[in-house]
Amino acid sequence: MPRTYRSLARTPEFTPFFLASALRVGASTVSGLALAVLVYERTRSPLLAALGMFGPSFTQMLGATVLLSAADRLEPRTALTRLSLLAALAAAVLAVPVLPLWAAFAVLLAQGLADSLGGGVRYGLLTEILPPEDYLLGRSLLAVSAGVTQIAGFALGGVLVAALSPRGALLAAAALALGAALTLRTGLRRREPRAGGRPSPAQTWRTNATLFADPARRTLYLALWLPNGLIVGCESLFVPYDPAHAGLLFGCAAAGMLVGDTLGGRYLPARWRARLASPLQLLLAAPYLLFLLEPGPVPAAAAVALASVGYGAGLLLQERLVALLPAGTQGQALGLHSAGMLTAQGLCAALAGAVAQFTSAPVAITALACASVAVTLVLARGLGPSRLRVHPLPVPRGSAQ
Repeated sequence: MPRTYRSLARTPEFTPFFLASALRVGASTVSGLALAVLVYERTRSPLLAALGMFGPSFTQMLGATVLLSAADRLEPRTALTRLSLLAALAAAVLAVPVLPLWAAFAVLLAQGLADSLGGGVRYGLLTEILPPEDYLLGRSLLAVSAGVTQIAGFALGGVLVAALSPRGALLAAAALALGAALTLRTGLRRREPRAGGRPSPAQTWRTNATLFADPARRTLYLALWLPNGLIVGCESLFVPYDPAHAGLLFGCAAAGMLVGDTLGGRYLPARWRARLASPLQLLLAAPYLLFLLEPGPVPAAAAVALASVGYGAGLLLQERLVALLPAGTQGQALGLHSAGMLTAQGLCAALAGAVAQFTSAPVAITALACASVAVTLVLARGLGPSRLRVHPLPVPRGSAQ
Protein backbone atom coordinates (compact mmCIF):
# COMPACT_ATOMS: atom_id res chain seq x y z
CA MET A 1 0.00 0.00 0.00
CA PRO A 2 1.57 3.33 -1.04
CA ARG A 3 2.43 5.76 1.70
CA THR A 4 0.88 9.23 1.62
CA TYR A 5 1.51 12.51 3.40
CA ARG A 6 -1.40 11.72 5.70
CA SER A 7 0.09 8.37 6.66
CA LEU A 8 3.20 10.12 8.00
CA ALA A 9 1.08 11.62 10.78
CA ARG A 10 0.63 8.10 12.20
CA THR A 11 4.39 7.81 12.74
CA PRO A 12 5.22 8.60 16.38
CA GLU A 13 6.94 12.00 16.86
CA PHE A 14 6.63 13.07 13.24
CA THR A 15 3.81 15.53 13.96
CA PRO A 16 5.65 17.58 16.63
CA PHE A 17 8.83 17.42 14.53
CA PHE A 18 6.84 18.74 11.56
CA LEU A 19 5.17 21.52 13.56
CA ALA A 20 8.43 22.67 15.09
CA SER A 21 10.07 22.78 11.65
CA ALA A 22 7.20 24.88 10.29
CA LEU A 23 7.47 27.34 13.18
CA ARG A 24 11.23 27.72 12.64
CA VAL A 25 10.73 28.36 8.92
CA GLY A 26 8.08 30.94 9.76
CA ALA A 27 10.37 32.67 12.24
CA SER A 28 13.23 32.73 9.74
CA THR A 29 11.01 34.04 6.93
CA VAL A 30 9.48 36.87 8.92
CA SER A 31 12.79 37.93 10.46
CA GLY A 32 14.65 37.78 7.12
CA LEU A 33 12.12 39.99 5.34
CA ALA A 34 11.92 42.41 8.26
CA LEU A 35 15.68 42.76 8.50
CA ALA A 36 16.12 43.21 4.73
CA VAL A 37 13.56 46.04 4.79
CA LEU A 38 15.14 47.57 7.90
CA VAL A 39 18.63 47.52 6.40
CA TYR A 40 17.48 48.86 3.02
CA GLU A 41 15.58 51.71 4.69
CA ARG A 42 18.70 52.67 6.65
CA THR A 43 21.29 52.30 3.89
CA ARG A 44 19.56 52.20 0.46
CA SER A 45 22.20 49.60 -0.44
CA PRO A 46 21.18 46.50 -2.47
CA LEU A 47 24.29 44.69 -1.22
CA LEU A 48 23.55 45.29 2.46
CA ALA A 49 19.85 44.49 1.99
CA ALA A 50 20.80 41.14 0.44
CA LEU A 51 23.24 40.46 3.27
CA GLY A 52 20.55 41.35 5.80
CA MET A 53 18.35 38.54 4.48
CA PHE A 54 21.02 35.95 3.69
CA GLY A 55 23.95 37.03 5.88
CA PRO A 56 23.67 34.08 8.32
CA SER A 57 24.52 31.76 5.45
CA PHE A 58 28.11 33.02 5.40
CA THR A 59 29.08 31.18 8.57
CA GLN A 60 27.37 27.94 7.57
CA MET A 61 30.49 26.47 5.97
CA LEU A 62 32.64 27.54 8.91
CA GLY A 63 30.28 25.60 11.15
CA ALA A 64 30.38 22.68 8.72
CA THR A 65 34.16 22.46 9.09
CA VAL A 66 34.36 22.71 12.89
CA LEU A 67 30.99 21.81 14.45
CA LEU A 68 29.24 19.20 12.33
CA SER A 69 30.67 16.14 14.07
CA ALA A 70 28.34 17.14 16.93
CA ALA A 71 25.29 16.49 14.71
CA ASP A 72 25.62 12.74 15.30
CA ARG A 73 27.01 13.04 18.85
CA LEU A 74 24.47 15.25 20.64
CA GLU A 75 21.10 14.28 22.09
CA PRO A 76 18.83 15.57 19.27
CA ARG A 77 15.86 16.91 21.28
CA THR A 78 18.04 19.00 23.58
CA ALA A 79 20.17 20.33 20.72
CA LEU A 80 17.21 21.40 18.58
CA THR A 81 15.39 22.98 21.52
CA ARG A 82 18.40 25.08 22.49
CA LEU A 83 19.00 26.14 18.90
CA SER A 84 15.39 27.37 18.63
CA LEU A 85 15.81 29.33 21.86
CA LEU A 86 18.96 30.88 20.45
CA ALA A 87 17.08 31.90 17.29
CA ALA A 88 14.41 33.58 19.42
CA LEU A 89 17.05 35.49 21.35
CA ALA A 90 18.78 36.61 18.13
CA ALA A 91 15.51 37.96 16.64
CA ALA A 92 14.77 39.84 19.87
CA VAL A 93 18.24 41.40 19.93
CA LEU A 94 17.92 42.48 16.28
CA ALA A 95 14.71 44.33 17.23
CA VAL A 96 16.56 46.61 19.68
CA PRO A 97 16.25 50.16 18.24
CA VAL A 98 19.72 51.36 19.25
CA LEU A 99 21.54 48.32 17.86
CA PRO A 100 24.28 49.49 15.45
CA LEU A 101 24.35 47.99 11.98
CA TRP A 102 27.69 46.23 12.59
CA ALA A 103 26.26 44.60 15.72
CA ALA A 104 23.21 43.40 13.81
CA PHE A 105 25.45 41.68 11.27
CA ALA A 106 27.51 40.15 14.09
CA VAL A 107 24.29 38.64 15.50
CA LEU A 108 23.40 37.33 12.04
CA LEU A 109 26.78 35.65 11.64
CA ALA A 110 26.54 34.03 15.07
CA GLN A 111 23.06 32.77 14.21
CA GLY A 112 24.37 31.26 11.00
CA LEU A 113 27.10 29.42 12.90
CA ALA A 114 24.49 27.85 15.17
CA ASP A 115 22.20 27.01 12.25
CA SER A 116 25.02 25.11 10.53
CA LEU A 117 24.66 22.51 13.27
CA GLY A 118 20.86 22.63 13.32
CA GLY A 119 20.41 21.25 9.80
CA GLY A 120 22.51 18.18 10.55
CA VAL A 121 20.75 17.46 13.84
CA ARG A 122 17.29 17.99 12.30
CA TYR A 123 17.64 15.86 9.20
CA GLY A 124 19.70 13.21 10.95
CA LEU A 125 16.86 12.90 13.45
CA LEU A 126 14.38 12.55 10.59
CA THR A 127 16.22 9.41 9.43
CA GLU A 128 15.48 7.93 12.88
CA ILE A 129 11.86 9.07 13.15
CA LEU A 130 10.95 7.72 9.69
CA PRO A 131 11.85 4.35 8.13
CA PRO A 132 14.26 4.59 5.15
CA GLU A 133 11.52 4.07 2.58
CA ASP A 134 9.64 7.12 3.91
CA TYR A 135 12.58 9.55 4.05
CA LEU A 136 11.93 11.15 0.64
CA LEU A 137 8.21 11.45 1.41
CA GLY A 138 8.97 13.06 4.76
CA ARG A 139 11.50 15.49 3.28
CA SER A 140 8.98 16.31 0.56
CA LEU A 141 6.29 17.11 3.13
CA LEU A 142 8.73 19.27 5.09
CA ALA A 143 9.67 21.10 1.89
CA VAL A 144 6.01 21.59 0.94
CA SER A 145 5.33 22.85 4.44
CA ALA A 146 8.28 25.20 4.14
CA GLY A 147 6.84 26.56 0.90
CA VAL A 148 3.41 27.14 2.44
CA THR A 149 4.97 28.62 5.56
CA GLN A 150 7.17 30.94 3.52
CA ILE A 151 4.16 32.18 1.55
CA ALA A 152 2.30 32.83 4.81
CA GLY A 153 5.47 34.18 6.43
CA PHE A 154 6.17 36.69 3.68
CA ALA A 155 2.54 37.77 3.73
CA LEU A 156 2.53 38.02 7.52
CA GLY A 157 5.94 39.70 7.49
CA GLY A 158 4.72 42.28 4.98
CA VAL A 159 1.66 43.02 7.10
CA LEU A 160 3.70 43.22 10.30
CA VAL A 161 6.32 45.47 8.71
CA ALA A 162 3.59 47.82 7.47
CA ALA A 163 1.51 47.72 10.66
CA LEU A 164 4.14 47.48 13.40
CA SER A 165 7.47 48.37 11.72
CA PRO A 166 10.32 45.98 10.90
CA ARG A 167 11.25 45.78 14.58
CA GLY A 168 7.75 44.64 15.51
CA ALA A 169 8.00 41.92 12.88
CA LEU A 170 11.30 40.78 14.41
CA LEU A 171 9.63 40.39 17.81
CA ALA A 172 6.89 38.29 16.17
CA ALA A 173 9.63 36.09 14.68
CA ALA A 174 11.12 35.65 18.15
CA ALA A 175 7.73 34.42 19.42
CA LEU A 176 7.51 31.86 16.59
CA ALA A 177 10.98 30.52 17.44
CA LEU A 178 9.96 30.18 21.08
CA GLY A 179 6.94 28.17 19.95
CA ALA A 180 9.24 25.83 18.04
CA ALA A 181 11.39 25.28 21.14
CA LEU A 182 8.35 24.45 23.27
CA THR A 183 7.00 22.02 20.65
CA LEU A 184 10.32 20.18 20.44
CA ARG A 185 10.74 19.94 24.20
CA THR A 186 7.26 18.54 24.82
CA GLY A 187 6.73 16.49 21.64
CA LEU A 188 9.95 14.52 21.16
CA ARG A 189 11.45 11.80 23.32
CA ARG A 190 15.02 11.66 24.44
CA ARG A 191 17.22 9.34 22.36
CA GLU A 192 20.87 8.39 22.33
CA PRO A 193 23.28 10.01 19.86
CA ARG A 194 23.85 8.08 16.62
CA ALA A 195 27.65 8.02 17.04
CA GLY A 196 30.06 7.74 19.94
CA GLY A 197 33.11 9.77 20.85
CA ARG A 198 33.53 13.46 21.49
CA PRO A 199 32.68 15.99 18.79
CA SER A 200 35.71 17.99 17.65
CA PRO A 201 36.95 19.97 14.65
CA ALA A 202 39.37 17.12 13.84
CA GLN A 203 36.54 14.55 13.80
CA THR A 204 34.47 16.89 11.66
CA TRP A 205 37.31 17.18 9.15
CA ARG A 206 37.86 13.41 9.01
CA THR A 207 34.21 12.59 8.36
CA ASN A 208 33.84 15.42 5.83
CA ALA A 209 36.88 14.04 4.00
CA THR A 210 35.23 10.60 3.92
CA LEU A 211 31.99 12.05 2.57
CA PHE A 212 33.70 14.17 -0.07
CA ALA A 213 36.26 11.57 -1.15
CA ASP A 214 34.07 9.76 -3.66
CA PRO A 215 33.32 11.48 -7.00
CA ALA A 216 29.65 10.41 -6.89
CA ARG A 217 28.97 12.07 -3.53
CA ARG A 218 31.10 15.07 -4.50
CA THR A 219 29.10 15.64 -7.70
CA LEU A 220 25.83 15.40 -5.78
CA TYR A 221 26.99 17.94 -3.21
CA LEU A 222 28.02 20.43 -5.91
CA ALA A 223 24.73 19.93 -7.74
CA LEU A 224 22.82 20.53 -4.50
CA TRP A 225 24.78 23.70 -3.72
CA LEU A 226 25.63 25.72 -6.81
CA PRO A 227 22.64 26.02 -9.22
CA ASN A 228 20.32 26.56 -6.25
CA GLY A 229 22.62 29.12 -4.63
CA LEU A 230 22.91 31.23 -7.78
CA ILE A 231 19.12 31.47 -8.07
CA VAL A 232 18.79 32.43 -4.42
CA GLY A 233 21.22 35.22 -5.34
CA CYS A 234 18.62 36.35 -7.89
CA GLU A 235 15.92 36.26 -5.19
CA SER A 236 18.06 38.36 -2.86
CA LEU A 237 17.57 41.29 -5.25
CA PHE A 238 13.76 41.29 -5.14
CA VAL A 239 13.70 44.21 -2.67
CA PRO A 240 16.02 46.45 -4.75
CA TYR A 241 14.32 45.32 -7.99
CA ASP A 242 10.79 46.25 -6.86
CA PRO A 243 10.45 47.29 -3.19
CA ALA A 244 6.69 47.68 -3.45
CA HIS A 245 6.13 44.13 -4.76
CA ALA A 246 9.03 42.23 -3.17
CA GLY A 247 6.65 40.34 -0.88
CA LEU A 248 4.65 39.21 -3.93
CA LEU A 249 7.82 37.95 -5.65
CA PHE A 250 8.99 36.09 -2.56
CA GLY A 251 5.55 34.56 -2.13
CA CYS A 252 5.46 33.39 -5.76
CA ALA A 253 8.92 31.85 -5.33
CA ALA A 254 7.66 29.92 -2.31
CA ALA A 255 4.52 28.83 -4.19
CA GLY A 256 6.53 27.51 -7.13
CA MET A 257 8.86 25.67 -4.78
CA LEU A 258 5.83 24.09 -3.10
CA VAL A 259 4.61 22.75 -6.45
CA GLY A 260 8.04 21.39 -7.37
CA ASP A 261 8.57 19.70 -4.04
CA THR A 262 5.11 18.13 -4.12
CA LEU A 263 5.63 16.73 -7.61
CA GLY A 264 9.16 15.52 -6.90
CA GLY A 265 8.53 13.95 -3.53
CA ARG A 266 5.00 12.63 -3.90
CA TYR A 267 4.10 11.95 -7.51
CA LEU A 268 7.19 11.29 -9.65
CA PRO A 269 7.81 7.55 -10.13
CA ALA A 270 11.27 6.25 -9.30
CA ARG A 271 12.21 5.69 -12.95
CA TRP A 272 11.78 9.43 -13.63
CA ARG A 273 13.38 10.79 -10.49
CA ALA A 274 16.91 9.88 -11.60
CA ARG A 275 16.43 11.60 -14.98
CA LEU A 276 14.70 14.86 -14.12
CA ALA A 277 17.09 16.50 -11.65
CA SER A 278 19.13 18.37 -14.28
CA PRO A 279 16.11 19.45 -16.41
CA LEU A 280 14.46 20.81 -13.27
CA GLN A 281 17.61 22.76 -12.40
CA LEU A 282 17.58 24.28 -15.89
CA LEU A 283 13.94 25.27 -15.29
CA LEU A 284 15.05 26.86 -12.03
CA ALA A 285 17.24 29.35 -13.91
CA ALA A 286 15.81 29.91 -17.38
CA PRO A 287 12.76 32.11 -16.52
CA TYR A 288 15.01 34.60 -14.71
CA LEU A 289 16.53 35.55 -18.08
CA LEU A 290 13.30 37.53 -18.61
CA PHE A 291 14.45 40.02 -15.99
CA LEU A 292 16.88 41.57 -18.48
CA LEU A 293 13.74 43.14 -20.02
CA GLU A 294 12.73 44.59 -16.59
CA PRO A 295 9.23 43.05 -16.53
CA GLY A 296 6.46 44.52 -14.42
CA PRO A 297 5.08 42.87 -11.26
CA VAL A 298 2.74 40.38 -12.97
CA PRO A 299 5.13 38.86 -15.56
CA ALA A 300 7.96 38.96 -13.04
CA ALA A 301 5.84 37.07 -10.51
CA ALA A 302 4.83 34.50 -13.15
CA ALA A 303 8.47 33.95 -14.14
CA VAL A 304 9.55 33.52 -10.51
CA ALA A 305 6.74 31.04 -9.78
CA LEU A 306 7.56 28.94 -12.86
CA ALA A 307 11.29 28.96 -12.13
CA SER A 308 10.84 27.90 -8.52
CA VAL A 309 9.18 24.64 -9.56
CA GLY A 310 12.76 23.67 -10.37
CA TYR A 311 13.66 23.62 -6.68
CA GLY A 312 12.10 20.14 -6.68
CA ALA A 313 15.42 18.90 -8.08
CA GLY A 314 16.90 19.23 -4.60
CA LEU A 315 14.72 16.45 -3.20
CA LEU A 316 15.63 14.11 -6.05
CA LEU A 317 19.33 14.71 -5.49
CA GLN A 318 19.00 14.31 -1.70
CA GLU A 319 17.37 10.91 -2.14
CA ARG A 320 20.35 9.76 -4.17
CA LEU A 321 22.82 11.21 -1.66
CA VAL A 322 21.21 9.44 1.33
CA ALA A 323 21.53 6.10 -0.48
CA LEU A 324 25.32 6.62 -0.74
CA LEU A 325 26.08 7.54 2.88
CA PRO A 326 28.30 5.44 5.19
CA ALA A 327 26.54 4.26 8.37
CA GLY A 328 26.71 6.63 11.32
CA THR A 329 27.26 9.77 9.24
CA GLN A 330 23.67 10.70 8.33
CA GLY A 331 23.51 13.76 10.56
CA GLN A 332 26.87 15.16 9.50
CA ALA A 333 26.32 14.31 5.83
CA LEU A 334 22.93 16.02 5.67
CA GLY A 335 24.28 18.88 7.76
CA LEU A 336 27.11 19.30 5.26
CA HIS A 337 24.53 19.44 2.47
CA SER A 338 22.50 22.05 4.36
CA ALA A 339 25.52 24.13 5.39
CA GLY A 340 27.05 24.07 1.93
CA MET A 341 23.76 25.01 0.33
CA LEU A 342 23.21 27.94 2.68
CA THR A 343 26.82 29.07 2.30
CA ALA A 344 26.42 29.06 -1.48
CA GLN A 345 23.21 31.04 -1.08
CA GLY A 346 24.92 33.62 1.11
CA LEU A 347 27.91 33.98 -1.21
CA CYS A 348 25.66 34.27 -4.25
CA ALA A 349 23.47 36.83 -2.49
CA ALA A 350 26.60 38.89 -1.80
CA LEU A 351 27.74 38.45 -5.40
CA ALA A 352 24.33 39.49 -6.68
CA GLY A 353 24.29 42.54 -4.44
CA ALA A 354 27.80 43.55 -5.54
CA VAL A 355 26.95 43.19 -9.24
CA ALA A 356 23.72 45.16 -8.74
CA GLN A 357 25.64 47.85 -6.85
CA PHE A 358 27.74 48.56 -9.95
CA THR A 359 25.16 47.78 -12.64
CA SER A 360 21.48 47.28 -11.79
CA ALA A 361 19.25 44.65 -10.19
CA PRO A 362 17.88 43.36 -13.55
CA VAL A 363 21.39 42.94 -14.98
CA ALA A 364 22.61 41.13 -11.86
CA ILE A 365 19.60 38.78 -11.81
CA THR A 366 20.16 37.87 -15.47
CA ALA A 367 23.90 37.30 -14.97
CA LEU A 368 23.38 34.90 -12.07
CA ALA A 369 20.68 33.02 -13.97
CA CYS A 370 23.11 32.53 -16.88
CA ALA A 371 25.75 31.25 -14.45
CA SER A 372 23.24 28.76 -12.98
CA VAL A 373 22.44 27.39 -16.43
CA ALA A 374 26.13 26.97 -17.20
CA VAL A 375 26.89 25.17 -13.91
CA THR A 376 23.92 22.83 -14.36
CA LEU A 377 25.08 21.85 -17.84
CA VAL A 378 28.62 21.16 -16.59
CA LEU A 379 27.43 18.96 -13.69
CA ALA A 380 24.67 17.13 -15.60
CA ARG A 381 27.10 14.66 -17.14
CA GLY A 382 28.15 13.38 -13.72
CA LEU A 383 24.59 12.84 -12.49
CA GLY A 384 23.71 9.89 -14.70
CA PRO A 385 22.70 6.68 -12.87
CA SER A 386 25.81 4.87 -14.12
CA ARG A 387 28.07 7.50 -12.56
CA LEU A 388 26.36 7.68 -9.16
CA ARG A 389 27.67 4.41 -7.84
CA VAL A 390 29.85 4.41 -4.78
CA HIS A 391 31.65 1.97 -2.57
CA PRO A 392 31.48 3.79 0.79
CA LEU A 393 34.79 4.31 2.50
CA PRO A 394 35.18 3.08 6.09
CA VAL A 395 33.82 5.53 8.62
CA PRO A 396 36.67 7.30 10.47
CA ARG A 397 37.45 5.88 13.90
CA GLY A 398 35.17 7.24 16.62
CA SER A 399 32.40 8.31 14.24
CA ALA A 400 30.07 5.39 14.95
CA GLN A 401 29.13 3.40 17.95
